[in-house]
Amino acid sequence: MKKTLKILGVGLAVLVAVTAAFFVIWSGFDYEPSKQLHSLVDEKKVVEKDDYYVFKPQTNKEIKAGYIIYQGAKVEPLAYGYYAQQIANEGYLVAVVDAPFNMSFFSQNKATDIVKSYPKISAWFIGGHSLGGVSAASYAYDHQNSIKGLVLLASYPMNKNDFSTSTYPILSLTGERDGLSTPEKIKETKHLLSKNTELVQVKGANHAQFGMYGKQKGDNKASISPKEQQDELVKRTIKWVNSQMKKSVSNGTDP
Repeated sequence: MKKTLKILGVGLAVLVAVTAAFFVIWSGFDYEPSKQLHSLVDEKKVVEKDDYYVFKPQTNKEIKAGYIIYQGAKVEPLAYGYYAQQIANEGYLVAVVDAPFNMSFFSQNKATDIVKSYPKISAWFIGGHSLGGVSAASYAYDHQNSIKGLVLLASYPMNKNDFSTSTYPILSLTGERDGLSTPEKIKETKHLLSKNTELVQVKGANHAQFGMYGKQKGDNKASISPKEQQDELVKRTIKWVNSQMKKSVSNGTDP
């Protein structure tokens, strides 16, 4: 019996050691912002808070609303800096969550803290890339009265977050050449989206270029440049968010 327990103890110790080693290696691997992003974003103007980054209009534009973004798995938050800053310049406060180990589900409720930190902003949107979109969809599903709309960037909700019977505003931006959130996966999960969803496939776009962090394993090569894809995402997002704000005014729910 003692011999058996000793063997089991050694086996358990080896398993723990291997698991720990795997976690250390895995947690140390992240997708960093690309050199191009660093050349496009003045990071000195980015405000670093506890567990998130804030982007504000670079002019004296009045802030119309807030937009919270959850990063993709293992992607550093500033990889979305260009997208965030361009949207902020249109009059929005944009907060990009900096989750532990760059895994959004560890900070799924961070949006609550962000909203509380800016009490003067009464209208909020939420979005996310890939796994970050899953987290954003989960939060939006549980806070449909306080979050005005959801932006899915190469992402889709989990089955338990089924918006199909609602008219909740959703913008789903997908990539024609996405090798991870493939067009097939987007089609398979389309039934989870609301009746008030705008679904846009960006021609030539892949998965990694929803941020600016270089190539990603398993992805396809895009037929457009990172900046071209980012500019298209920015244009589509701003157009949609602006339209939601106008609808709020016409419906008498002006923030």
